[in-house]
Amino acid sequence: MLLAGGQGSRLKALTSKVAKPAVPFGGKYRIIDFPLSNCVNSGIDTVGVLTQYKPLELNSYIGSGQPWDLDVMDGGVHILPPYVQEDEKGTWYKGTANAIYQNLSFLEQYDPEYVLILSGDHIYKMDYSKMLDHHKAVGAACTISVMEVPMEEASRFGIMNVDHNDKIYEFEEKPKKPKSNLASMGIYIFTWSKLRDYLIADEKDEKSSNDFGKNIIPAMLNAGEIMTAYRFKGYWKDVGTIDSLWDANMDLLSPIQSGFDLYDPDWPIYARTSVRPPQFIGATGTLKHSIATSGDEIAGTVENSVLFHSVTVEEGATVRYSILMPGAVVKRGAMVEYAIVAERSTIGEDAHVGADKSDREDWGIAVVAQDVKVGDGAQVDAGAMITRNIKGVKA
Repeated sequence: MLLAGGQGSRLKALTSKVAKPAVPFGGKYRIIDFPLSNCVNSGIDTVGVLTQYKPLELNSYIGSGQPWDLDVMDGGVHILPPYVQEDEKGTWYKGTANAIYQNLSFLEQYDPEYVLILSGDHIYKMDYSKMLDHHKAVGAACTISVMEVPMEEASRFGIMNVDHNDKIYEFEEKPKKPKSNLASMGIYIFTWSKLRDYLIADEKDEKSSNDFGKNIIPAMLNAGEIMTAYRFKGYWKDVGTIDSLWDANMDLLSPIQSGFDLYDPDWPIYARTSVRPPQFIGATGTLKHSIATSGDEIAGTVENSVLFHSVTVEEGATVRYSILMPGAVVKRGAMVEYAIVAERSTIGEDAHVGADKSDREDWGIAVVAQDVKVGDGAQVDAGAMITRNIKGVKA
């Protein structure tokens, strides 16, 4: 069960028209491609995708599930939006646990022994079958994937405190003084017969937030259920902020240092890709230490950047340490640096978007939202968020 209904408000302009899992990533992917591909590579062939916020583009993108080989007759991928049931009031998903509760009938038609709960907005590669083997070996009611984080950052996460066998005895949500550095990744495996009972009980509690971290997991711990941690040591990033999304894209340019390799033939990441002509680098074009994809036309200079399909960089333009999403255009003489330019947006001639890193406290990644035109000669400063057309002025 893949939770993909989040608004993604921390991504600001990038999610004004699409849900966070549908945000483009890595030159040819969308964020949701990673958990979907992990499922297929792990041998999981029945996936429910729970959508809610601005679902149209995400639903269209997933379609029948064919790119991930999830278009099978028995199982496959299913889009699960909130809906009105007979004799009940319709409601949005109130929390992560309520989202699963509203889909009890979907789960019961498959009568599973185990249910895997995933988030649709994380970038990572993970074999869930190994996590399930651990769950079975321990005889757990719930297994939570965790990874070690620096102790000074542990207060930003939900922290699992475990014994010498990795049995969880305490869960702390963003503790001020954490006792361990085992951070929850928001990936759960439940024994379905156990989870079903707790979901029903939680729904009856009018004071509940209907959330796994706040309600279901504490309730199971208090009841003495067997809860275990599964330690994950690979690359994992929650791309819920502008900075983390930019960082994760830049990590693709240094797979040895970051530990995240998209070119592993044993663990492919599948995606629904657009049919475009080959990329073209003109006589005046330079592409250095960057990712470029089909349909790109590069006559300017591109360095340390990630370009999606159908991007145009005209002669005399420079793109550095930036992400250009599908259909973005950088006109002659423009400079784009430390920025994210969203789909179908245009940077005018001699405009300057973003700024190099410096000691100033207000520095940040500049963002240009979808379908926006930055006029000729416009100056867009570091950290600016441009959501409407602007002419040749500072922003």
